[in-house]
Amino acid sequence: MSDSQNLASIPENSEINSSKVGTKVSLFLWRLFSFFLAFSIWELAGRADISIAFPPFSEVAVAFVSMIYSGEFTVAYADSLPPLLTGLCITIIGGVFIGISIGLARSAEWFVMPLLIIFQTAPVSALIPMLTYIYGISDTAKVVAIVILGMPLVALNSYKGIQATNPSLLEMSKSFLASRVDTILFVILPSAQKMIFAGLRLGVSGAFIGIVLAELLITPTGIGDLITYNRFIARYDKMFATIVSILAIAGLTLSLMSIFEDWLFPSEKHK
Repeated sequence: MSDSQNLASIPENSEINSSKVGTKVSLFLWRLFSFFLAFSIWELAGRADISIAFPPFSEVAVAFVSMIYSGEFTVAYADSLPPLLTGLCITIIGGVFIGISIGLARSAEWFVMPLLIIFQTAPVSALIPMLTYIYGISDTAKVVAIVILGMPLVALNSYKGIQATNPSLLEMSKSFLASRVDTILFVILPSAQKMIFAGLRLGVSGAFIGIVLAELLITPTGIGDLITYNRFIARYDKMFATIVSILAIAGLTLSLMSIFEDWLFPSEKHK
């Protein structure tokens, strides 16, 4: 009887797996089509002579490849990556720690939450001159700009994940006489993990915005220098190629984070 049940379950499992593969292929094709549509509209708009500062996508693609082979991207990102990675580490570690702390401690919530909301809503571009005045034209000012943009997003999402813990799970842990530490480690944090990772993705996006803003407004180095210089000499194809490179790296980073999240929490992948 068990053998017949196993044989009957094989076609069902194969149908489920083939359905999942078909869904992934369909989603991939739709994404390719969306890129093709966007680039086609870009090409047509560039050919329509809307503005000299808006080249067609084909020219931007050629400039993109030429900048890779000439090493312009390598030199620019060699200057931009160290402060970006430093700011990201501070943003991720500090944001998660602050978010969990204010979610677990009521006193910390009253003290820190207003500051996070202020930094989240503050126009960072208006704070750049103050950062330049305090830290000068240095990588430290870039790191601070990245942290200001990214950390509130990580902290607030981590806080919301802690606060969204199912009360019935907390009551169950109390009924089993679980300690405070066990409740945090085995109930609260697993419940908040999805919101925490969502905050990490937002923090990474904020970090990329922060490094570009900092290099455009604080010091003309790295990737910001490529944008500013090519705009100044009217090489708009290279300027847009630089912007596309930033979007590509940011998108790839977020995609890798999503894949890692699905691998880390496979049971919640299709929820």
